[in-house]
Amino acid sequence: MTLRAGQRVVLAADTRLTDSAEVSGVVVGFLSLAAGTGGTVEQVVDHQDEDESDDVREYERLKSLLDAFGGEMPSGSRRQLEEKVGSLEPAWTAFRERAPRVSVRVSFDNGFILDGAQEELFVPA
Repeated sequence: MTLRAGQRVVLAADTRLTDSAEVSGVVVGFLSLAAGTGGTVEQVVDHQDEDESDDVREYERLKSLLDAFGGEMPSGSRRQLEEKVGSLEPAWTAFRERAPRVSVRVSFDNGFILDGAQEELFVPA
């Protein structure tokens, strides 16, 4: 599911926002929002680019170079480039297998704002 800014959503399940709070050694309680609490998505952030390692970026760069110019390269250079791309392929495969991480900022109708929440916590209203 992909949420978008301005979309109405509700919490899919009860969501605990804090652990038990203590004031002077006395447990005060914790804060949670009930399933079905409605709000509006204010911002959607795709963190996929932030999760890219140097090896993933290098794989993308070298693979692009190989695809574009590999046929025109001397065989020794092409073989060397293919070996380097091959050595980086496990990092690329692992990166592609991870689900993209998306977080949202939701302004609830009750005045609370939840920022940096996983989009899976919400369903369209």
